[in-house]
Amino acid sequence: MDAILQALGGILLRAVPTFLLVILLHFYLKNFFFKPFEKMLHRRYEATEGARKLAEQTMERAAAKTAEYEAAIRAAKGEVYQAQEKLYKRLQEEQAAELLAARKDAEAAVKKAKAELAQDVEAAKDGLSRESDILAGQIADSILRRSVA
Repeated sequence: MDAILQALGGILLRAVPTFLLVILLHFYLKNFFFKPFEKMLHRRYEATEGARKLAEQTMERAAAKTAEYEAAIRAAKGEVYQAQEKLYKRLQEEQAAELLAARKDAEAAVKKAKAELAQDVEAAKDGLSRESDILAGQIADSILRRSVA
């Protein structure tokens, strides 16, 4: 068993430089490879995360501007509709006023025509009355002449 322990001690003694080399390699790789690699990955992550946050902020601003534009468009449409409604009401009032004026003119023309017609009827009645008196006289003369003859 002594021999085994001496052999094992010899193996371990020869493994110490390899062990030290592995430890040295570990610290060397850690300081010169993994730490810079980790820093580079961290910077890349920060850049990516920053770009993502910037994109989110840009999307939020775009959504806000879109909402503002939509509100402005709705307000403009409302103003246009109000202006159209005012114009429509004004046109209706003008049409009503013109219609009323036309009715008054038509009523005045009808009254004038009725008055003229009434005057013409009176003139015709007077003329017929005079003519009937003349004709009656002529008929009476003609009948009397026949009876006398």
